Amino acid sequence: MTGDRMAVLGIGATGTVLAAALLSKHPDTFLVGRTADLGKELEQKGIRVSGEINIKAAVKYYSGQIQDLGDFKPSVIFLTTKTFHLETVLESLREVFEPGMKIVACQNGLGPEDLVADTFGQEAVLRMSLNYGASLKRAGEVDVAFFNRPNHLGSLSTESKELGTQIAKELADCGLDTEFVEDIKLFVWKKMVMKCTMASICAVTDKTIKEALEYPPTREIADACFKEALAVARAMGYDLNEKYLEQALGYLKKVGIHKDSMCNDISNRTPTEIDFLGAKVVEYARAKGISTPFFVTMTNLVKALENRYLDLPNHSE
Repeated sequence: MTGDRMAVLGIGATGTVLAAALLSKHPDTFLVGRTADLGKELEQKGIRVSGEINIKAAVKYYSGQIQDLGDFKPSVIFLTTKTFHLETVLESLREVFEPGMKIVACQNGLGPEDLVADTFGQEAVLRMSLNYGASLKRAGEVDVAFFNRPNHLGSLSTESKELGTQIAKELADCGLDTEFVEDIKLFVWKKMVMKCTMASICAVTDKTIKEALEYPPTREIADACFKEALAVARAMGYDLNEKYLEQALGYLKKVGIHKDSMCNDISNRTPTEIDFLGAKVVEYARAKGISTPFFVTMTNLVKALENRYLDLPNHSE
């Protein structure tokens, strides 16, 4: 990928980690965040990632406007914005997108890459499943609590397979272990069965993953949701067996001392990513004629919590 110009769109916790890794070897990487003030702080102090990943990197190029990517003309754009911003972000990207550009969808959730592909075509899109948990301490400073190596990356079109392999190698060389896989949706489902199940339960109860799995009433809900998610995954062509569930629960026990990010969304009165998590499982299930009463209930409870503040007339989002 020598000579390729890269950009990271979305400088939250996960985006900051990805940006730091790229900047460590590619100092011209262009960052796009939500405000101009963030750029001044990043250019002065740089980025510091600590915990399971340790990286320090200087920031040369930053903008609070997606349109400024038009002058930079990146060949690869890593998209790390929250999914509830995705449609707005894609509309802005239309103004700067040129044939040959590749967009790597790095969001949590089911289906964000399909929305990107509907806008720019499958040949322009890759999907990355990030397997680390990060929290933003302050602007430019992130703590990585865990990294279940490696990340996984795949292309939606065979035309992008070679480039996808190169991107994965480049990220690994930057200290962010990443593996190119033939069927990225399989790895997304493996992660999202866990994420879609636990995010809603934790958000509604304000429990850590560990607490929710150890408390019998919430564990009963989780077990039922796991079964529903596995049934939907199977109907979508991804038959994850019982051994997978044992491995998943073992993984959750390791990282479970932390609250899911959806808890912070509810606590901070910001939109959640429920539409690409539990609600997407429900959407797929209905399309396949599968009953998912536990997922319907947990999804609707999260939406009810959101409704308490998102519909307020003074809400700024």
